[in-house]
Amino acid sequence: MQIKKITIFGGYGKSGEKDKVEQVTFKMGQVVSIVGPTGSGKTTFIEDIELYANENTPSMRKVLINDTAATEDFSSNPSDHPIALITQHTNFLSDMQVKKFLMTHASIRGSSSIETIVEETLDFANQLTGEAIDVNSAMTELSGGQTRALLIADAVIIGNSPIILLDEIENAGINRTRALELLKRYEKIFIFVTHDPRIALLSDLRIIMKNGAMQKILVTDDEERRVVEEIKKMDDFLLELRTHIRDGEKLTEQHVENRLRDLGYLS
Repeated sequence: MQIKKITIFGGYGKSGEKDKVEQVTFKMGQVVSIVGPTGSGKTTFIEDIELYANENTPSMRKVLINDTAATEDFSSNPSDHPIALITQHTNFLSDMQVKKFLMTHASIRGSSSIETIVEETLDFANQLTGEAIDVNSAMTELSGGQTRALLIADAVIIGNSPIILLDEIENAGINRTRALELLKRYEKIFIFVTHDPRIALLSDLRIIMKNGAMQKILVTDDEERRVVEEIKKMDDFLLELRTHIRDGEKLTEQHVENRLRDLGYLS
């Protein structure tokens, strides 16, 4: 089944308040952000999508794929499951080596060139992490950031999931700038739960959540795209400082002042 869009019909928030957004459709190729304060129902919203809610979850929302309800195959056959959810909690029960894990998944998916697709997946993951992943490490030995990076790469490349839900990837130390650049190369629907202004403003649209309910939809306009360029400069500067600290280098006032001057924030 070729997925072209996913539609969510509004339900109810925590206090019984109806979603003010009665219906929203995400189309293939779009990047969407779900934003709002902690506890506003962002994670519940993407869980409704992952579960193909059919007025059978606490929110009473309904999800349609290409204007129809999810088929039984979506739930019963993992290889037909079109949605991948990358959560904040990534505990593995298996101590399988990284390479074996990826090769096993590629084999199950029927990939024609397993070695090539595994290498592509690892390359993708390593562009998101500060420390390269050792293919001989056990999955349980990876850091939180490495695990999230690997699962994102696995869902995009090996799983080839058309709809990918990502819950607060900025909390795992992932290079979100590089992540967005890489993800936009793939024709999929990416839905981020995020507090990060850069991810939100680089999205095509964002859903505003409050008290468990959808409040409104904002489409990113040209002015916000100009704003995000300034945010990008500041964000890249902070990433640069983080790299210096991680590498054990000492920061000086002069270094920081010089960089701020280069960026145009000091005269």
